[in-house]
Amino acid sequence: MSDVRISDEFPEYTSPYLDRRIHDRFDVTWAVDCAADDTFLYASIANISAMGIFVRTEHPLPIGTRLDLQFAPPGMPKFQLDGEVAWINPLRDSGDNPNPGMGVRFIELALPDRERLVHVIRTIAYLREPA
Repeated sequence: MSDVRISDEFPEYTSPYLDRRIHDRFDVTWAVDCAADDTFLYASIANISAMGIFVRTEHPLPIGTRLDLQFAPPGMPKFQLDGEVAWINPLRDSGDNPNPGMGVRFIELALPDRERLVHVIRTIAYLREPA
C-alpha cells in the first residue's frame, strides 16, 4: 500500500493515512540532534506529542534504533531524552515523498522530563487555540 514501514509493536501507528494516535500532535520546526551508537544526525522535528516526535530526515534510522535526542523549544531549556525509532517513511527514489523521516517514541522518561514535556505541549496547544 505504501512505502511507510509500521511497527507491529506500536498499534497507534497503524497507518500514515488513518491517524489513530492517542496523543495530539503539533506541527513545529525545531532543530534536533539524534545520536545512536555509531550515527549522529542533525535534523528537524516536524511535529511533537507527549509521547514522541516526527524527525524529518532523508536518512531515517532502522526501526528499533535507540536514540539520544537533544532539542530546545524556542525560549526554553534543552531537552535531553531517550527515544526509539517506531516507524520510518523512507525517501523514495522517485522523489515523490514530500515527508521522509522517522517517528520516534520517547522511552524511559523521568517524571520531571514528562511533566516539562506535557507543559510544553499544553503551551503549544493553548497558543494555537482559535480566539
